[in-house]
Amino acid sequence: MTDRADITKTWKLFIGGAYPRSESGRVAPVTDIGAGAGGKALAYIAQASRKDLRDAVEAARGAQEKWAASSGYLRGQIIYRLAELLDARREELVESVRMSGRLGKGRARGEVEQAIDRTLSFAGWCDKLDSVLGGRNPVAGPFHCFSQIEPSGVVAVVAPQEASLLGFLSLTLPAIACGCAVIAVASEKEPIPALVVAECAPSSDIPPGVLNVLTGMRAELVPVIAGHRDIDAVVASLDPELAKIAQIGVSENLKRVRLIDPIERFTDDTIWSSPRSFQSVTEVKTVWHTVGS
Repeated sequence: MTDRADITKTWKLFIGGAYPRSESGRVAPVTDIGAGAGGKALAYIAQASRKDLRDAVEAARGAQEKWAASSGYLRGQIIYRLAELLDARREELVESVRMSGRLGKGRARGEVEQAIDRTLSFAGWCDKLDSVLGGRNPVAGPFHCFSQIEPSGVVAVVAPQEASLLGFLSLTLPAIACGCAVIAVASEKEPIPALVVAECAPSSDIPPGVLNVLTGMRAELVPVIAGHRDIDAVVASLDPELAKIAQIGVSENLKRVRLIDPIERFTDDTIWSSPRSFQSVTEVKTVWHTVGS
């Protein structure tokens, strides 16, 4: 017998360092965009529910304090290891970016290579943020005044629909690099690249709960993210309708929100590899100290 049945992979969620199925039991096919509604399923993904999101927030909150207390050097080494693992799975990432039919092989390879390079750049920033963004402030009086950079806490990231790998890493890694824990909602159209990153996370020694990856319908998850009181900041690439829902939701609990243009390409290193990437996921703590005689 020479004919064999195809084994279509079903990708799971990534919560607290584990790979659970959605508690709702729902799955959705991933198909070639160009094939239309009747296209063959290339893979299946779990559709996260509100309960899955709440579980991810609990995992992130439990991991964030210890992760923030770790040294910038250690965080940099861990993210560097993530870049090594992504580079080792480069061909798989190229195929996962191509899977939707949005890009040809050459452009998909270019996006993957830039995503790996950007991961390296964020690894380098981990132990330099305080020196670049913090420092001693001049004041008129017998005081020392210092600005220190602190992570915002638990951050929800809604990745762009396109630039599914480069955009996902450009929004997620600054938060992880500075000491935040992240709940990331992958692209609804192209979720597989983010799930490959989730498979690399444990081997790179990212502690359980520091990175959590959900797949599913953002229209269902964004309102819950906006209203959840244990999420400290939101970085999201949303269309105008969902962006409005997010802004209305956070107005009640005063989260910090950064909205990204849905058509942003994330290719400009002067923006996305610079300290500006950290502004929406960090806080500035000012410390005053008297000058001794």
